[in-house]
Amino acid sequence: MAEQRRVERLDQPREPRAVKLPRFDPEAFGRWSEGIARSMGTANFIVYMTAVIGIWFGWNTLAPPSLRFDPYTFTFLTLVLSLQASYAAPLILLAQNRQADRDRLAMEEDRRRATMQKADTEYLSREIAALRIAMGEMATRDFIRGELARLAEELDEASQRRQRLERRQQERATPGTADQEGLDEPRDEVDGDFARDGRPATPRRTEG
Repeated sequence: MAEQRRVERLDQPREPRAVKLPRFDPEAFGRWSEGIARSMGTANFIVYMTAVIGIWFGWNTLAPPSLRFDPYTFTFLTLVLSLQASYAAPLILLAQNRQADRDRLAMEEDRRRATMQKADTEYLSREIAALRIAMGEMATRDFIRGELARLAEELDEASQRRQRLERRQQERATPGTADQEGLDEPRDEVDGDFARDGRPATPRRTEG
């Protein structure tokens, strides 16, 4: 009695009593609820449930009174359907919540990938623009062709001038033919500054 009174004293706090609830795996329960919700959302479930209710009605209406386990007003069937609805609604809500969580994760992943793709696209666009600018500063094929053609023409003209100069030097080196052929051919403008022997001509002094 003394111990019981000591325990029931109000000036001393009571020791907390741990209530141990049964533990279960939320993931497994979630998969189970999704399976039930998925099966209840099919046409087979509706057909089977309709068949069971029809057999229930027929048996409890047409069978002998001694064999009817749920006579008219079908109270037991109403209780079964109420229990089914009361459990089906939370299971369907749980399945919808899990599906919403998966959709949210999928949307976040899609948003992350879209951000990465946008960054990659912007980087590639900047690289392509830089390449276009660099290609614009480089010589094009037509420009190179034009420069090569112009250089070839200049080389041909220089070669022709050199050949004429060498021919005239040879003609001047042979006596008797240089004067005769020099009268027939006009002097080239390239050879205007050279004397008969191939040296630069010195200006003549005028006698005063």
